[in-house]
Amino acid sequence: MGTRAEPNRLTLTEGDVALIRGMILRGDRHHDIAAFFGVNQGRIAEIKDGTRFPGVPAADTDELPPAGPYLSPKVTWQENRLR
Repeated sequence: MGTRAEPNRLTLTEGDVALIRGMILRGDRHHDIAAFFGVNQGRIAEIKDGTRFPGVPAADTDELPPAGPYLSPKVTWQENRLR
C-alpha cells in the first residue's frame, strides 16, 4: 500500500473565516474559496453550516478579495493589498 502525503498544517484564523463567510454570502463557489485559502472544500462547508467557528460574522463586502476563480493563493492577494 502507498504512503499518505504529509498534512499541510494550514490553519484558518478568525479573519480568514470572516472572509470565507463573506465570500459565501457573495455567492462564490466553494471550490474557489477552498483553493484561495489552500484548504479542503469540506472546511468551507463546515464554516457555512456553523460546525466550525460558529460565532464569527461575515466580513464586509469591501474587505473581500475579488471573486474567483483564483490563480494565486490568499498570500499573494494580501501582499498586493498591503502595497
